[in-house]
Amino acid sequence: MEYLAYIIITFAVIQLIVSFVNFLFKQKLSKASKNNKLVSVLIPARNEEKNISKILNDLLFQRYKNIEILVFDDQSTDRTASIVKTITKHHENIHLITSHGLPPGWLGKNFACHSLSLQAKGDYLLFLDADVRIKNNVIGQTLHFAEKYKLSLVSVFPKQIMNNNGEYATVPIMNYILLTLLPLILVRKVSWPSLAAANGQYMFFDGDIYRKTFPHETMKSEKVEDIKIARHYKKNKLKIACLANETDVKCRMYGSYKDSLNGFSKNVATFFGNSIILAILFWLITTFGFITVLIIYGSTGLALYFVTILIIHMMVSATSNQSIAKNLTYLPIQQLSLGLIIAKSIYNQIKKQHIWKGRNILSF
Repeated sequence: MEYLAYIIITFAVIQLIVSFVNFLFKQKLSKASKNNKLVSVLIPARNEEKNISKILNDLLFQRYKNIEILVFDDQSTDRTASIVKTITKHHENIHLITSHGLPPGWLGKNFACHSLSLQAKGDYLLFLDADVRIKNNVIGQTLHFAEKYKLSLVSVFPKQIMNNNGEYATVPIMNYILLTLLPLILVRKVSWPSLAAANGQYMFFDGDIYRKTFPHETMKSEKVEDIKIARHYKKNKLKIACLANETDVKCRMYGSYKDSLNGFSKNVATFFGNSIILAILFWLITTFGFITVLIIYGSTGLALYFVTILIIHMMVSATSNQSIAKNLTYLPIQQLSLGLIIAKSIYNQIKKQHIWKGRNILSF
């Protein structure tokens, strides 16, 4: 029992150090590029009638103007395509690409991104999810950041928009895992593939390198293609960076507790090297570790342990531009939700079925 208590405390200290490093070395986009290179903004869209006009409007108001915008309508059954067609009548730099079906062996988003890249003319390729919102000059700033550090890929974790209890109970969990296990500054500084992260909601590629590797084709059947691409790039000695402190990129990922559980269950294991066992151990230690600490070290040790945990969550919240008060209030529910996410992931793997956007992404 003493050894277990020691492991739990050591892990909490490691989380504290990693979260402090991420808080202290927050990477931000700042200056805009003085170059005027063409950026192709590529948006895969499947049933996005609620979001597509908003992101296109954001792009039209970007200060960086040398962009082309390509939208891939991935067999939408709503008004996504018609909305884009209406907008293209007034803006000649916006183009709609229509899917003719999903080829065998491909996941939908991966095929959409690959298809968009084949049509793109830009020196840089920015893949954006349709539910992302951007403002000011974030494209020009990302271009400057990529050029300054000679990066083949820049990815941004958007500031998450949360409007209800279900979102507060789930959405902060992924940033908590990421920012307590991976010092993001090392993604750019160190060449080890294990120190890699990316978010498919906002991925900015050097166009020439992308076209030499076509990473979405390489990862065509991967349901968590963003992290896989990041690791693939680092294995091939390509420099990448991942940022989690950019307020000009926002996203409301899910609108309900049920949707959040379903969405996060498809990628939770990837944060732990695709090991569901490590995911379970992480949940058990961070949820029930305090019991062992209390038994071995008493109330004083427990108080110190709880202070450490609270400081960790405060720093993660600050780094993520999330409400510290909200995350501390919802902390017990978030831990319970993480257990449910892991359980749902295991259940889906056993059934070989995970329905996402109307398709089974575990069918092969």
